[in-house]
Amino acid sequence: MAADFGNCRNEGGVELKSGKKPEKLIKRIFEMVVKKGDIVLDFFMGCGTTVAVAHKIGLQYIGIEQLGYGKNDSLIRLQNVINGDPTGISESENWKGGGDFISCELMKSNQAFIEKIMKARDSDGLVQIWKQLSEFSYLKWYVNPTMPQEAINNFMEIGKEEHGLENQKKLLMELLDKNQLYVNLSEIDDRRFAVSEEDKQLNKAFYQEL
Repeated sequence: MAADFGNCRNEGGVELKSGKKPEKLIKRIFEMVVKKGDIVLDFFMGCGTTVAVAHKIGLQYIGIEQLGYGKNDSLIRLQNVINGDPTGISESENWKGGGDFISCELMKSNQAFIEKIMKARDSDGLVQIWKQLSEFSYLKWYVNPTMPQEAINNFMEIGKEEHGLENQKKLLMELLDKNQLYVNLSEIDDRRFAVSEEDKQLNKAFYQEL
């Protein structure tokens, strides 16, 4: 098994120098603990080794990942699997490709404001985002949503200091409640989020609420 750890960096058509588990190891774990009809759940999908193995040996699976891994992303790996990825356990399983998967993204709430803050190029743009935060975002419970002129003036002065724009962005980030980065299922009918009927039906089907 030790040799597999050194040779698995290119499995699945995605390359990682470390932190990647060999498909043979994951398959062996499945053989020990997974029963027929079980659904494999991977809360931290990473580059997708677990779900790739599950797909190749015919198990149902759910994978969850918050971070994007670029060319090493799990979605790329799963697409490679469908297209007949020859690496990992493919030879022993006589894997030739096939099947499909559904990919969904969480609807952004405060996360959308974080991305706006990160993309802002000047203090004036950040003040405009601040106004939006006060009206449309979830703020930490102790934050006063009002924007007195004195506070805006102090904020603009910070922007004139060394690393001012970066510090301003950090200040706005601190206002946001990080527990509300995405829209909660309980708020799916809230008109503010404009969730489409198609998305509502998909969520109800997933949680078997139809």
